[in-house]
Amino acid sequence: MRYAISLLLAACAPLLTHAQSFPPGFGPSPQLPEPEHKLIPTLNVAPAEPFSAQQRPLAPPGFSVTAYAHGLDHPRWLYTLPNGDVLVAETNAPPKPDDSKGIKGMVMKQQMKKAGAATESANRITLLRGLDGKGEVQSRSTYLTGLHSPFGMALVGKDLYVADTDAVLRFPYQEGATSISTPGVKVMDLPAGTINHHWTKNIIASPDGKYLYVTVGSNSNVGENGIAAETGRAAIWQLELATNKSRLFATGLRNANGMGWEPQTHALWTTVNERDELGNDLVPDYMTSVKEGGFYGWPYSYYGQHVDTRVSPQKPELVAKAIVPDYALGGHTASLGLTFYESALFPQQYRGGVFIGQHGSWNRKPHSGYKVVFIPFSGGKPSGPPQDFLSGFLSSEGKAQGRPVGVTVDRQGALLVADDVANVIWRVAPSPTQSAGR
Repeated sequence: MRYAISLLLAACAPLLTHAQSFPPGFGPSPQLPEPEHKLIPTLNVAPAEPFSAQQRPLAPPGFSVTAYAHGLDHPRWLYTLPNGDVLVAETNAPPKPDDSKGIKGMVMKQQMKKAGAATESANRITLLRGLDGKGEVQSRSTYLTGLHSPFGMALVGKDLYVADTDAVLRFPYQEGATSISTPGVKVMDLPAGTINHHWTKNIIASPDGKYLYVTVGSNSNVGENGIAAETGRAAIWQLELATNKSRLFATGLRNANGMGWEPQTHALWTTVNERDELGNDLVPDYMTSVKEGGFYGWPYSYYGQHVDTRVSPQKPELVAKAIVPDYALGGHTASLGLTFYESALFPQQYRGGVFIGQHGSWNRKPHSGYKVVFIPFSGGKPSGPPQDFLSGFLSSEGKAQGRPVGVTVDRQGALLVADDVANVIWRVAPSPTQSAGR
């Protein structure tokens, strides 16, 4: 009997070691604590105190960080065009007068102002072009104006699609042009309105250019505004460009943001912000492959079949088929940006892996997120624990010197990171001495 137990423990040892190598709340099989229910939810906002002109976030040894573009107005999302130009959505939430009314709403507005997230939206897209010897942009121009809290961008042929908070618009694209003056054509309405709790809408084109995939976040934390207010939300939509017909592709995703095509399997992956007010480590944000027709639990359950008892009435038939996400990204990290690395500039260990922009917590003690992490992939799946790639956004005094959001790879293969507190696009590339020795 003792021998059999020894064999069993030996067989399990690699699994235990592998599981223990992940920080709490991260990885393919996170240990979830029991939910906490507090009368007064945790509020721990990091006050915004942007980097000085001389300061930089911290990259791993062998990499250098430059302020590729600075003096922007709340840059949130990035998109690299085929000719190397980079589009930046300078944007913020639209007016939403019915979102979180009463004392709770007033407190939240005060806290968001403290975090630097209450500025009026610039409602524009800026074009950045070129790279000088110092790693900074050579020119910038106002590319599109008159938008309504724009976020996601995608080029398909000669059509540039922009996701406003309430619609997907199509604009004519001309390579090399520094602006677009032609009005956009609406191709899809998106849920918005006077609540519009999660206002950011992202888009990505399918590799064959036939479809757009559109993220639409929930209209509440956990359905407290009524299920009717969630119609068409907490979902990823598929839009057929030839017909402008749309359908729900995947549901139960509380607030999906970043999307990318995994290089080996070509599966769609997304980052998802999970629900609040269940404790410091519930519920972990996550990234997951997106299955057509899949249901991911919100609001009835989290991380598979863990029922959220705050939701009434429940739907056990939906909970029974809720898909467990592929990889947890930590409690309240606000994981937003996602980009797979397919270039050759970085060392081999980064090829095929994913960079995640973690905007940072506002309701956790201690803080979490406030960094860009890298997660290696193998065989189309995450293959190891997260690695800090760009950090130092949170000062030793707990001040937010920056908050990373969108991430993309430029034409040279460097990583670009949108920082909506420092109002900078950071560029991370191998140090000159490292590049010379490659």
